[in-house]
Amino acid sequence: MNRPNRVPPFALPKGLPRDADGPVFTEPWQAQAFALAVGLSEAGVFTWREWADEFGAVLREASTREVKDDHMYYYEHWLLSLERLCLAKGLTNALALSERGMAWAEAYRRTPHGRPVELYSV
Repeated sequence: MNRPNRVPPFALPKGLPRDADGPVFTEPWQAQAFALAVGLSEAGVFTWREWADEFGAVLREASTREVKDDHMYYYEHWLLSLERLCLAKGLTNALALSERGMAWAEAYRRTPHGRPVELYSV
């Protein structure tokens, strides 16, 4: 069966961690952002073409910066693309994204080294 919104296989840039099965994530949030983008696309929230266009725009913007991007920021670009699409689709708003980002930063600061960062709802 041909699913029009099916996430196509894609090539990862050279230098990005991988093994024989695909991408290897160095942080749990990277896998979560990856899975969220794929899941939202498969659920029809946005098409994979919309995703690819937004991700491409973010990567192009990053390429214009003075600092050479050696793919160290690949998943940060992935996350920014996801945030932009979620904003465009009305799934969230800028204030909610900002508040969540600040909550994660605070959770990170109070987490002892070597322990997983946990965000608690209030």
